[in-house]
Amino acid sequence: MALPRARKLLVDVHTHLYLESYMALLRARTSVPKVVSTPDKGDRLVILDDEPSGGRPIGPEYYSREEKLRFMDRHGIDISVVSLANPWLHFLSPSEAVSAAKTLNDDIETYCSSGPPKRLYAFGVLPLAPDVPIPALLSSIAHLASLPKVKGLILGSRGLGKGLDDPALDVVWEKIAEAGLMVFLHPHYGLGSGAAEAWGEQENGHVLPLALGFPFETTIAITRLILSGVFDRHPTLKIMLAHSGGALPQLSSRLASCVAHDPLVASRLKHDPRYYLALLYLDAVSYGPEELEFVSKVIGRGASYATGAQSKAHTDGTERIMWGTDHPFFPPIAGEKDQKWMSVTENLEAVRNVARWTEEQREGVRGANAVRILGLDVD
Repeated sequence: MALPRARKLLVDVHTHLYLESYMALLRARTSVPKVVSTPDKGDRLVILDDEPSGGRPIGPEYYSREEKLRFMDRHGIDISVVSLANPWLHFLSPSEAVSAAKTLNDDIETYCSSGPPKRLYAFGVLPLAPDVPIPALLSSIAHLASLPKVKGLILGSRGLGKGLDDPALDVVWEKIAEAGLMVFLHPHYGLGSGAAEAWGEQENGHVLPLALGFPFETTIAITRLILSGVFDRHPTLKIMLAHSGGALPQLSSRLASCVAHDPLVASRLKHDPRYYLALLYLDAVSYGPEELEFVSKVIGRGASYATGAQSKAHTDGTERIMWGTDHPFFPPIAGEKDQKWMSVTENLEAVRNVARWTEEQREGVRGANAVRILGLDVD
């Protein structure tokens, strides 16, 4: 059987890249998002308005497969499930988005299939941009499902412009669930237009948008999706939340109380909102053992909140958590070429130091869960 071997694997499910075709698209642009090149600063990635320091410095680690594999080898990572980094395709016209998604999904399949056997898999993309017709999205889902190395798709929180709870997307969730694809819900927009006021006037660089804005965006997006009843209509839909679920685990009981006091929302759901957390998957990009232990407990208690549940016993929440690095973001602070990345070492230490996890649970989070959930070929 593959599973005993898989337990010893280290699998990274949160690792990004900008494919060469995507880099070419960004280099050709004059408005955000774009890549700008200057003689003194080199290539800079500008994906948000008012980026500090004129954008993020980028090099081959953002797009080179050789650099990705070098990073994996340096840190003992056996398998990476790569995904296109934000901002994806929302800024394109409908026809451009549809065409770009087809190209990018074919390119990411080639990126994986032409590399070392069984080391690279991927989450593809959908042409999610305003006014993209639903049939084009359904065609893209079918295309993704036909690609052997593609195990799901990554998307942001805006959908076609109205959020992921847009009723027009319900057939999209249905087809994704039928295809058995994993949805990797990842932030990009933060708090949107209200961010400037929320962050204040003091210069804090990227800290507040990344540390708070990103997780809050994920929290709001998945909560809206839960409250829309999508998991009642499509209970087999698989969604993995970036950054260990944002703030939703911490706020889930408060959410349940608010729903209970709002008859309109309560009547829409078949279960207590805490139940739906047991249907979600999380990455383990939390950087701390206490946080990991907490979110695993919140996931594990979810089934006990099903309507009519006869038992309050908890299941093993660790079975729905998968390790990740967020590479190539957050590089070594000192900038030394061969230095270990904190995003790797701290997230591995977090798994290792959860006080009440068994070694089998740790091995599951490090790799066996991803092999089982995503159907990775490790034989």
